[in-house]
Parts: sequence; structure tokens; C-alpha cells
Amino acid sequence: MLRDITLGQYYNGDSIIHRLDPRTKIFFTFAYLIMLFMVDNFKGIVFMTAVVTGVIIISKVPFRYIFKGLKAIIYIIIITVFFKLFFSTSGNVVWQWKFLKITDEGAKEAVFIAVRFVLIVIGTSVMTLTTTPNSLTAGLEKSLRFLSYIKVPVHEIALMMSIALRFIPVLMEETNKIMKAQTARGADFESGGIMRKAKAMVPIIVPLFVSAFRKANDLATAMDARCYHGGNERTKLHPLHYMKADGVAYVLVAVMVGCCVFVL
Repeated sequence: MLRDITLGQYYNGDSIIHRLDPRTKIFFTFAYLIMLFMVDNFKGIVFMTAVVTGVIIISKVPFRYIFKGLKAIIYIIIITVFFKLFFSTSGNVVWQWKFLKITDEGAKEAVFIAVRFVLIVIGTSVMTLTTTPNSLTAGLEKSLRFLSYIKVPVHEIALMMSIALRFIPVLMEETNKIMKAQTARGADFESGGIMRKAKAMVPIIVPLFVSAFRKANDLATAMDARCYHGGNERTKLHPLHYMKADGVAYVLVAVMVGCCVFVL
């Protein structure tokens, strides 16, 4: 499951989506998430599914790579749907057994929640898979620059998000190495119940935390040794510039928002 986490990974490609300005992709992702929670009918969900499917096709990222990231949150989706399905009080009761009951409204909301979870993960994964961490940092910093007028440390926040995304694959690889080392020493992570599996994770979590703190300390020392400092004085090797494709993308985002608000 740890190898199935795609958040923070970059899929190298040369599609139109890859070449878009990171600010355009950030804006599209936020608009997409807002619209996803605004739609409350089957027609709207189908429309949003068609939108994200079209973006994936244009990005040329394989669907199997996109859907692989869903395996990491499948249990969260199942638990959320279970509670919404069996403990919803709105609507007409269609099935009941002791304190468990299913209503028509509860079933509808459970389906919508499951689909929204899936579409949220897919939409955000497309942005991170088609945008390098450095570009994402530059896009976030430039998009939120207006907050610096009220003393918000925009550069530091963007840098922390970039480092966090970049270290996800590193920590996953470190976890895989620790699991192999513990397995070679006789550790068993597969057999037994939930409690036994949870206890078996302790020999993994402790070394992983130690390694994470060590890497963070090494990174901080390296940045300090190079006199790193953020702010407006820093220049960029590749400054961000909008292109004609970005203008077309903003128009398409406006059309998507208009369809959700006035049509759906």
C-alpha cells in the first residue's frame, strides 16, 4: 500500500497540462474542488467526472497510475461510507436491523461522498503528477503573494509545502527499506488480526521517525550553511510566465464554473 501513494510524485511528460503555468493548475484545482462540493445531483457528479477524465486524457498520465493512489485511502472511504449509510437519520427507512438502518437519503449521500472522495484524490493527484515540486512552490508563492502585505510568511509556507511533497517519496522508500530489514530479522507484518498488525508496525514507525528527524536536521543544516533565506530578494532560474494556453485554460475553468452554477 505504501508503494501505491502517488501524492508528491511527478510523472515526467510533455503534454499541454505539463506545460501549463503552475498558477493555472493551482487555480483550476481549487475551482474544481469547490465545484465538486457545490454539485448535489447525479448530473453534476457525471459532469465533474467527465471534466477530470478529460484532463487525465490530455495530460497523458496513465489511468492505472492515477487510480493506484486510491488504494491508500480505500479504508477511509469505506469507513466514511459505512457511517453515512447506516447512521443517517434523514429520509425514508428502506432497511433496518436493530440499531442499524438504511434510508434512501443516507444511501444517496453515501454514494455521493464516496464519489467525491475518489474525484478529490484523482483531481489533486493530476496536479502533483504534472507539476514539479519546484514549480509548485513557485506557483504557490506567486499566487499567495498578496498575503505578504499582511505579514503572512508566504515564501516559508510554500517552501514547507514543497519540502513536504518532495519528502513523501523519500519516506516511502525509507519505509520499504526498513520493512525489508525487519522482515529479514524475522518480523511478520501480514499474519494475525488488526491489533497484532498494529503492534508489528512499531519496529517500522520508530526507525522511520528517527530517520525523518535526521533528514530534516541535515536539510536545515545544509540550508543554514548556504546562508539560505527567503523573501522578495530571491531570483528564479525559471521565472513564471503565462502563455496563450494558460488563457485558454482560464476560459475553460470559467465555463466549468458557469455550467456548475447556472446549468447543474
